[in-house]
Amino acid sequence: MIMIGVALLLSLVLCLLFGVPYIDFLKKKMIGQYILDLAPEAHAKKAGTPTTGGVFIVAAIVLASIITLLMAQKMDDAALIVIITLFFMTLAGFQDDHLKIKGKENKGLSPRGKLVRQILIALIPTIFAMQHYGTAITLGSMTFDIGLFYPFFAVFVITGASNAYNLTDGLDGLAASTGIPAFLACGIIAFVSGHDAAAIIAATVIGALIGFLKYNKPKAQVFMGDTGSLALGGLLGTLAVVSRCELLLVLFGGVFVMETLSVILQVASYKLTGKRIFKMSPIHHHFELCGHSEIRIVKEFTLVSFILSAIAVTLYFVL
Repeated sequence: MIMIGVALLLSLVLCLLFGVPYIDFLKKKMIGQYILDLAPEAHAKKAGTPTTGGVFIVAAIVLASIITLLMAQKMDDAALIVIITLFFMTLAGFQDDHLKIKGKENKGLSPRGKLVRQILIALIPTIFAMQHYGTAITLGSMTFDIGLFYPFFAVFVITGASNAYNLTDGLDGLAASTGIPAFLACGIIAFVSGHDAAAIIAATVIGALIGFLKYNKPKAQVFMGDTGSLALGGLLGTLAVVSRCELLLVLFGGVFVMETLSVILQVASYKLTGKRIFKMSPIHHHFELCGHSEIRIVKEFTLVSFILSAIAVTLYFVL
């Protein structure tokens, strides 16, 4: 338990320390965000804000994780797999951001190209989980062996979480604020279920996200970009797979699920009926166009994330 606190504090400090020089570097190199034409008009003023902040978030997570895991003597195969997966997800996100910056527009990797990369990376923890834990998924005391369907399920969980987190990263502080309770719930479940390495890594993410909020709260000094959102979402899914709490991810990652469903429903409704359900998707933009301030939306979504995460942890103990 003490090492989990050490992991959180170390990551927090490292993220705060890395943030200033990295943001200065981005400003000097004129590496800024290009705003999608379809985004709400209020977002136009965000153009040029430094992006790829995920670099120093991940750097803090990885460095704090390695130091703390070695100190706690918990650097096992599962920890290495999680860190390796995070590294490759970060590279995929950075490539997407780089293409946007290079092309000077909000168009990076093609959806297919991004998905292929995510699937290939997700296979790493999936194969590890099958070799070490089998093909059963659990929900409290209940166990369901899904056999040959497990690799498809695990890859879906990881890539789905990666994309869902990416969709949520649309307002200042939103992805970081809603991510904190999700990783907290995942870390608690991992710790209680004996997956100490996963719990320590989850703690470093919480620390890094708290540190990142200093630079990402309204008005944001830096965006995490796909470098951060794809990586953190993939990490959340990977931790769920390694900790065997994949089904509960639907709850403690409920805000990200909600954001994704809003996009799916919007597209399906428009194609089938020619009408839109929301003013804009993901759903945080719908509330924005309804007149809600960014700060209010972030606070409300974060509260929902905390409530859903608390329910997930409660169910873990009850079932």
